[in-house]
Amino acid sequence: MTTTVRAGQGSILPLTGERTVPGVAEENYWFRRHEAVYAALRDRCAGAVVLEAGCGEGYGADLLAGVAAAVLALDYDPVTAAHVARRYPRVGVARANLVALPVRDDGCDAVVSLQVIEHLWEQERFLRECRRVLRPGGALLISTPNRLTFSPGRDTPLNPFHTRELAAAELAELVTDGGFACVEVLGLHHGPRLRELDAAHGGSVVDAQVEVALTGGVWPEPLLHDVKTVTSADFELHGEDLDASLDLVVLAVRRG
Repeated sequence: MTTTVRAGQGSILPLTGERTVPGVAEENYWFRRHEAVYAALRDRCAGAVVLEAGCGEGYGADLLAGVAAAVLALDYDPVTAAHVARRYPRVGVARANLVALPVRDDGCDAVVSLQVIEHLWEQERFLRECRRVLRPGGALLISTPNRLTFSPGRDTPLNPFHTRELAAAELAELVTDGGFACVEVLGLHHGPRLRELDAAHGGSVVDAQVEVALTGGVWPEPLLHDVKTVTSADFELHGEDLDASLDLVVLAVRRG
């Protein structure tokens, strides 16, 4: 179901059930989960010309714009692109197909693409495009849900918006085959406070939220309170126990 929410500063953007937006109490867990990865990658974009492939609401591109030399944010959806252009004036914005990036060869220092590749039918082609627009030695920074925990026990995604999800080894192989070197995969995990919230909500604060969404029920006040208080600092990003991670983050550089 698609609804429309007011996402701060008077901006209005459809809430599709997949794209998360800031300023919505019920979305705060997912927003902070994404924000944690942007924050972890921010320093890698310092002084760089950055292309964000699949920018969504634009909050991440704006965060990167605080340290980058320039940020060009791309999204295929025209409503989203127009929203980003209005709300985040320090971010350049264009509507584009991510398997045909509107950037010259060797045109940027870093490509950032968070929670996007799992939506694409042509993942290999997308990575070839990322390699093309990066200068030699430029950085590829990608995140995606971990297939093993996001769609456990399945080869096909549970999420209807996803075409193909990846486990850590599959992601590393895909990126390496796409022409990248120094490939490092990290995993996003719940930190101590979120592990406490998992225990308080039947073993999984994520499952508790999904159950409310699927049933269309009223949010229990304790759950809504806890979700509203989540911060990006409640997540941990590291290279241990990748198969149990929530999301995967790959760091790589363009070969040649």
